[in-house]
Amino acid sequence: QVQLVESGGGLVQAGGSLRLSCAASGRTFSNYYVGWFRQAPGKEREFVATIARSGITSYTDSVKGRFTVSRSNAKNTVYLQMNSLKPEDTADYYCAATTTYSPGTSPNAYDYWGQGPLVTVSS
Repeated sequence: QVQLVESGGGLVQAGGSLRLSCAASGRTFSNYYVGWFRQAPGKEREFVATIARSGITSYTDSVKGRFTVSRSNAKNTVYLQMNSLKPEDTADYYCAATTTYSPGTSPNAYDYWGQGPLVTVSS
């Protein structure tokens, strides 16, 4: 089992940047696919980005060119760099992990979850 601890959420003005971190303990993180999801008030949890064990990444269309997911296996940590933030990016952001091969964009495919720090983007 792996435990995920997130950090880096907060309040930022539109156009600003934040970096979220997702630190893992309990297992070798390099063996896991890691996804980022977000959930705004009153909305369903939605896929944001994912990074494979190989380092290959994918993004939902609304964040392409603005968000970057990366990983440091030495630090057992995955990052989500968010640039050019918009008010519609406001949500709780969750990292999630699974050993399932190519889990895709469904939250149901992920087994372990972080606590979901709030990101608020003011206009």
